[in-house]
Amino acid sequence: MSASSNFSERRPAHRISSDAEALVVARELAVEFAVGASDRDRERRLPRAEIDRYSQSGLWGITVPREHGGAGVSAATLAEVIAIIAAADGSIGQIPQNHFFVVEAIRLTATEEQKQLWFERVLNGDRFGNALSEIGTKTVHDYKTTLLPKDGRLILEGRKFYSTGALFAHWVAAVAKDAQGNLLFAFVSPETQGVTLVDDWSSFGQKTTGSGTTIFENVEVDPIGVIPFHDAFDVPTSMGAFAQIMHAAMDIGIGRAALADTIDFVRRFTRPWIDSGQDRATDDPYTIAQIGDLTLRQNAADALLARAGRAVDKAVAEPNDETVALASIAVAEARAYGTEAALTAANKLHELAGTRSTLAQHNLDRHWRNVRTHTLHDPVRWKYAAIGNYYLNGIKPPRHGAL
Repeated sequence: MSASSNFSERRPAHRISSDAEALVVARELAVEFAVGASDRDRERRLPRAEIDRYSQSGLWGITVPREHGGAGVSAATLAEVIAIIAAADGSIGQIPQNHFFVVEAIRLTATEEQKQLWFERVLNGDRFGNALSEIGTKTVHDYKTTLLPKDGRLILEGRKFYSTGALFAHWVAAVAKDAQGNLLFAFVSPETQGVTLVDDWSSFGQKTTGSGTTIFENVEVDPIGVIPFHDAFDVPTSMGAFAQIMHAAMDIGIGRAALADTIDFVRRFTRPWIDSGQDRATDDPYTIAQIGDLTLRQNAADALLARAGRAVDKAVAEPNDETVALASIAVAEARAYGTEAALTAANKLHELAGTRSTLAQHNLDRHWRNVRTHTLHDPVRWKYAAIGNYYLNGIKPPRHGAL
């Protein structure tokens, strides 16, 4: 298997060696990515240069296990890295989520030969893009895409949507059914004959994730690029909680940005209300109280994210029914509360900052559009139900990647 010539000509990515280094690099990149984030959103300009910078920094390789040359960072560290980047640019924060999901699937289900190949590629800077979801099926876990033998070859056929990261990918990871109905991951270069990537993502939020259509027509797949996706859920593993903690981190990161921009705008531009008797909006007691409430919500969301990270790390180290269930519930708590905290912060931004904050030149509505769009990834109402059922009735949550 080979990537395109453009990809093969790049220099190898930096190799990060520790959790501490990953956080330092993420904070440095966040400063860079925040510059121009509003313009990229306004113009729907895909962040190709920024994604190259992101993966070349080594951050896309931080979950490769230590025994394969990576940093093997904790889930807590990965979540914080994603939150840091999402606070700078919500779209960039989301793009590598499925890359890390695929890397985790390789860790859990691939053969040793496949691990050696694909982990080395990831450490050198290769990026996976997502071709998981389909539209027009009964549920999000129904798939029509197939990977079947034909004349001695493995042939991929199907159509995907919500293909976040595929436009920036060195390898498109497609979920498909085999002849027995089992789900597999099939990795193909985007330049393989029969692969078509369509930039038709038209959502009002997360506008530059490139989450459009991917089409596979008679695409040949090398067996070295096929791993059993279903194995990650047939037995207790950290896969579902690992996938979801990244989504929680994205929402919480966008919430951080919304709160920070609220405080900045109120300090610099907002006028005090006429009945307050104050000279500055920052002395308005009702504004002060609201900022206090939003800060408390954000700090609680951050704490739940860190707590969830510790639970996922335990499930990675000791995967069993109990640790995996507890990790899924802890992550569901972070996602549920993080959703509410981020949406509240993005909405309160305009209420507290005032009418001037709605002007197009500021583009502050992007925080609400981004978090509203991303939080629709899976229904938060089902997370509350799973949490309540676990604590009240002792019922463990289902094992899949959407809780």
